[in-house]
Amino acid sequence: MRSDGRIPNVLTIAGVDPSGGAGVLADVKAISALSAYACAVIAALTAQNTRAVTGIHPVPPAFVREQIDTLFADVRIDAVKIGMVGQAPVIRAVADRLAHWKPPHVVLDPVMVAKSGDALLEKEAVGALVEALLPRATVLTPNLPEAGVLLGERAPDNLKEMRRAAERLRDRMTHDGSRWVVLKGGHLSHGDALDLATDGDRMIELAGPRIDTQNTHGTGCTLSAAIAALLPQSPDAPAALRRAKDYLSASIAAAGRLDVGHGHGPVHHFHALWRAD
Repeated sequence: MRSDGRIPNVLTIAGVDPSGGAGVLADVKAISALSAYACAVIAALTAQNTRAVTGIHPVPPAFVREQIDTLFADVRIDAVKIGMVGQAPVIRAVADRLAHWKPPHVVLDPVMVAKSGDALLEKEAVGALVEALLPRATVLTPNLPEAGVLLGERAPDNLKEMRRAAERLRDRMTHDGSRWVVLKGGHLSHGDALDLATDGDRMIELAGPRIDTQNTHGTGCTLSAAIAALLPQSPDAPAALRRAKDYLSASIAAAGRLDVGHGHGPVHHFHALWRAD
């Protein structure tokens, strides 16, 4: 709940994963589980399950713009999460409308590759994401391969390189106000699942247990949506980031209670709300 007692309205702008483990459906679950009201703008459609992405159908940029404008004209939006946007024209349409409506929090998850290894962002769209959307973001949440692409170099593969990459990514964001990079370290092959968060002055370690499970579909979507849901409800960004990390860790730990698909299954967004028996 916001400091004024109102339930925050949180918008996800992303693609649809029919299996419900990632994309808009996962975002809506995470936002709802964390006591915020979820809204959604569809930026892409996919044919997808827990094992593969077999097709992608972009939504026309003009219709993405219309969805955003129609929603903001009526609904107070307290935070926005951006996930799969797929193509450069859609990215520019989203950036343009966010510049117009100016929501207080924008969490950018630079979705590039699905858990199955299938590409979700066209190569020629990376430049548009960096040039148009990155300046709009208040929180950027790349994983290690995505950080490498954004920086034009190989992905970090140890903690020292993670710190350097997080600092360099923060340098590329707009310098006004409190803006954060959350660099996710799940791709490291050893130790805890450690993420690093920096606003350019502070470097915060967000540690969580490394859980032995293949049910990790949509973890990036879930974390970024959780951050967007919690920013309007938290005293500061670090508090929101820590709570979002704890929520994701618990969602992964409880994922075995679900039985969805035969590949990388989803995390359990409602682990704290559904009865275990």
